[in-house]
Amino acid sequence: MKKLILTAAVIFGFLNGTLFAESKEVLNIEIKETIKQFYKEVRGGSEFLRKAKGYLVFPNVYKAGFGIGGEYGEGALLIKDRIVDYYSTVAASIGFQFGLQKKSVIVVFLTQKALDDFRKSDGWRVGVDGSVAIAKWGVGEDINSIDFKDPVVGFVFGNRGLMYNLTLEGAKFTKIVK
Repeated sequence: MKKLILTAAVIFGFLNGTLFAESKEVLNIEIKETIKQFYKEVRGGSEFLRKAKGYLVFPNVYKAGFGIGGEYGEGALLIKDRIVDYYSTVAASIGFQFGLQKKSVIVVFLTQKALDDFRKSDGWRVGVDGSVAIAKWGVGEDINSIDFKDPVVGFVFGNRGLMYNLTLEGAKFTKIVK
């Protein structure tokens, strides 16, 4: 019963966006560390991000689910390696799911049109306003050797905890003030 109450509290905290909100300074440090981790885990990651038109970095996206799931994280949009705006990501889901998870997410805009469409939106939803292909590549393969067909590519890494159902589908990204 305690786990159910804790899970419900975490989910509602995610949905209203206050449970894991961090200061701008702390978030900036975590964003830099997440990018460093991305470079370590993704061969060619530095060059890949440098060629991108822009990318969102969410250092800590928390997800909890027990039949009903919620997800929340804060991050920033970087263009030419500089933070230009801050964003939150929120998602809710219903279905077979159970557990708690903390992950890092980077969403890369490969074309100027995809980036412009994202920036013009008032709350961009994955699967509605645009799709995000989850990047998959072989161990040791340079990410720059892959010809991505989609204009937006997502990377999910640094998973901690056990969670069934890994996807960005249904996530909503909204600009926030930090």
